[in-house]
Amino acid sequence: MSTFVIAEAGVNHNGSLAIAKQLVDQAKYAGADCIKFQTFISGNLTTKQVEKANYQKQDTNPHETQLEMLKKLELSFAEFIELNEYCKIRKIEFLSTAFDFESIDFLHSLGLTKWKIPSGEITNLPYLIKIAQHRKPTILSTGMSTMEEIRLALNVLKQNGANDVTVLHCTTEYPAPFDEVNLSAMPTIGHELGVPVGYSDHTKGIEISIAAVAMGARVIEKHFTLDRTMIGPDHVASIEPEEFKQMVKAIRNVEIALGNGKKEPSASEKRNIEIARKSIVAKCEISEGDEFTEDNLTIKRPGIGISPMKWFEVIGKRAVRNFQEDELIEL
Repeated sequence: MSTFVIAEAGVNHNGSLAIAKQLVDQAKYAGADCIKFQTFISGNLTTKQVEKANYQKQDTNPHETQLEMLKKLELSFAEFIELNEYCKIRKIEFLSTAFDFESIDFLHSLGLTKWKIPSGEITNLPYLIKIAQHRKPTILSTGMSTMEEIRLALNVLKQNGANDVTVLHCTTEYPAPFDEVNLSAMPTIGHELGVPVGYSDHTKGIEISIAAVAMGARVIEKHFTLDRTMIGPDHVASIEPEEFKQMVKAIRNVEIALGNGKKEPSASEKRNIEIARKSIVAKCEISEGDEFTEDNLTIKRPGIGISPMKWFEVIGKRAVRNFQEDELIEL
């Protein structure tokens, strides 16, 4: 099954619909299956005096509150309607994460085919119930979470109608340090909870997403920007279009390379068996009736004669005819 690759544009449009459309164009160019934004009403998302996270302060005004920052990054519902239509024109799936009830209702009105729950909402019981009641495929990010918190959220979702849930392992830091990725937790989640899994990648570079696909990720979400040097909270932990394109290409190659899991010679290998393997041959001239011994037999390419696995079946037998040096032995 093909990995579902999400270009996480988030708020990397910096509050500009024009930049958001450019992100759509570049996500399509890079081969993403989907581009995802974030839909919120700032006043519904955070209280007035909440400070920004340290990573947010680095590339934004360090003196403004989180609310002040978010207001600059907010797109209106009308702009999201236009953005959704633009995605249809560009033939790439539109997705957005809702951060409040009004935004959930609005995105539902757009006819989204699936929901994406961010890590910060995994302990928001009313939010989980409202999402689940729409009974659509749901992707759940699990940054900052314990296994028990994931289990509880899954139970809430399934009890309220969301039966198709993919769980994304995630490290909520921007960028996420490699020594805190703990990618091995992703298959652990899948095995313990019996769900398809994926990875929401906040690391620098593309190798961790590629590794996640090799480890069984069904969904990859990667932060995406036009330019990492832009001012904004998430640009520095995002990758640019050419990098994203390289990542998608590598993911598709890994998918092909994973194969069907059966260990058997491939079509190209079968053509090489006779050349690469060996047979039992005469080490020197052997006369008819001579006994085959370790002194007059050896093992050389090609592999079209008697297999060396039958070495001890051949030793001690008599030559049925004369053999020249390097000639394949026959019994």
